[in-house]
Amino acid sequence: MTRYAFDADRNAIVAIWATGRGDLAATVAMLPPISQDQATALASNLTTLSRFQWRTYTHPASAAGDPEIPNSEAWRRAEERRNFKEVEAGIRTPNLPTDHGLIVSYSGVVESAHRIGRTLHTIDDPDLRATILAEVTTEQTAIESAELGDLSGRARQAVELSRPDISPAQVHVADELLRADPLGSIELFTELDPASAAVAAVHWLDAAATVAGELAEIPAVDVVVEADDIEALQVQTPTLVLERLDTGETPTEIVVDLIAEAMSVSEGQVPAPWAVVARVAEIEEQARKFNLDNETREALLAEFRISRLDPVRPALDLLEDLLDGIRGCLLLYAAHTPSDDNEIEAQFAADVRSEADAHPEQLL
Repeated sequence: MTRYAFDADRNAIVAIWATGRGDLAATVAMLPPISQDQATALASNLTTLSRFQWRTYTHPASAAGDPEIPNSEAWRRAEERRNFKEVEAGIRTPNLPTDHGLIVSYSGVVESAHRIGRTLHTIDDPDLRATILAEVTTEQTAIESAELGDLSGRARQAVELSRPDISPAQVHVADELLRADPLGSIELFTELDPASAAVAAVHWLDAAATVAGELAEIPAVDVVVEADDIEALQVQTPTLVLERLDTGETPTEIVVDLIAEAMSVSEGQVPAPWAVVARVAEIEEQARKFNLDNETREALLAEFRISRLDPVRPALDLLEDLLDGIRGCLLLYAAHTPSDDNEIEAQFAADVRSEADAHPEQLL
């Protein structure tokens, strides 16, 4: 989301947003003579509106079921997205306190707009109101662009957001980037929605594991585990992805599910609680089977995670793990290739491209 701040030295409101390569800032408005409390309230309320609006991007109705079912989670998300059209009216003519109290909306988007409107009402500067309305329109346009897969301009901040949905167009862009460099490039993190980039990375991990596995004469699902003996890697997530691919799941299904799981955990929920219980029981069974002492058993349980990904940044975490898995495939490939060190990476890339091209249907 875009964050807003009061620059006291310049008496200005500034907007700050992420780009994947550091933050950018822009001056939104030079303020008339007002109190610091009014200025910081305006900045705070703009930030809150941005947070609620970007939440409609990270929590789309399509990821929660059928939005046509009244009062369902998907319906509520769709309603919140439709509330974008109520923002201008909330800022221009906000609900104000009366002798009977204050009308407060249940919608985070709508109520945030009214709070901005009430702050502007106390400041009573028509030019500032027009400037703030233009800024809010800019922010909404950025969100709409991100939804369409266009991450230019202010929509670039979506590269640091997690969303349990993908853009096929962005998947294909990521696919071309990985074709150029199967080990990944910085553009995957600075130009693209990380969930879509992760879908393409799953496809290339599958190809890389197949190539390395055939050379090492082991199943593709065991490649990253084997490579971890050569150099420390992120093993769990890439191996889980390869196992799920082996059962017939698509890259999109796997990525969306893993990200949705982590996002649920970030909101205090426990997705598939019985599956969590089963995984804990499996650890306990392994401890009994191998007669592990209490200290080792406690260490295994302490490492247990409800979410396989970092709940704070699941899409980026997944993308990083998948690229680490591809690097592990290169390590195993190199260990079983007699070629000169300078030629191994180029040959690995060529072999992986050939394998990926042989199964283009697996991209999504």
